[in-house]
Amino acid sequence: MKNASTSRNRKRKRQKNPKPSKEEPKETTPNNKNNKKSQKETKIYQHGGGSSASSKRPKSSNFLDLLRERLSGGQFRMLNEKLYTCSGQEALDYFKEDPEMFEMYHSGYQQQMSNWPELPVNSIINWLLSRSSSLVVADFGCGDAKIAKSVKNKVFSFDLVSKNPSVIACDMSSTPLESSSVDVAVFCLSLMGTNYSSYIKEAHRVLRPSGWLLIAEVKSRFDPNNGGADPKDFVKAVCDLGFTSALKDFSNKMFILLHFKKKEQLNSNQKKIEWPELKACLYKRR
Repeated sequence: MKNASTSRNRKRKRQKNPKPSKEEPKETTPNNKNNKKSQKETKIYQHGGGSSASSKRPKSSNFLDLLRERLSGGQFRMLNEKLYTCSGQEALDYFKEDPEMFEMYHSGYQQQMSNWPELPVNSIINWLLSRSSSLVVADFGCGDAKIAKSVKNKVFSFDLVSKNPSVIACDMSSTPLESSSVDVAVFCLSLMGTNYSSYIKEAHRVLRPSGWLLIAEVKSRFDPNNGGADPKDFVKAVCDLGFTSALKDFSNKMFILLHFKKKEQLNSNQKKIEWPELKACLYKRR
């Protein structure tokens, strides 16, 4: 009986103090810290915090800026092509319907000009500054009217849309100027459109005898080896209209400068003028 009682007591003690199972994992302090750290990082990530999220933000911003730039560049190329392939009146009507497109075009134009080492408008401004400020100027296709802002001369600024009171919105083939009322007519990268010759005819009308016609154009438009017009044909056409050639400057890599003077008297036997087709200046997608 005593042995049986002792055996029962031993079983009870074993039940009260069971040995730990070898398969049961033991919790330690380092693991608890790692778990807390992992939970904290998870919360930070879920709430958009942490260095990884912040580092992605500039990349997203840069991507959107690049996307906007490409969209803007695409619209500029589309508008630029339209201006070269339609008449002045069609371009005027187009921008009347949506003046914001004109602002978009000039924004893209300024961006393109920022890549040029030298701007032709500055050459024209320097020419005017070297002469009397009493000369009256007509700026055909003035853009932001930089010439008017840079000289003391009286300047009539014309373009398809007027963004300030100093610019007159019109078709450049039909300006509100009186005949023989200006001394200098300027076309700075503005002989765009299928009827560009009508712009030069309008310049001839408003110029006084011995008045100056200053033309600056993209050089590739006058490169016959690459689809451009022969500059000799262009100069001949302008002279047949009633001008004499005074300057032909092809030294710049980006643009050419052509200066003419209006003849004192017109030829009585004027023949039909053969105006060469000027190559459209289309910008490639980059």
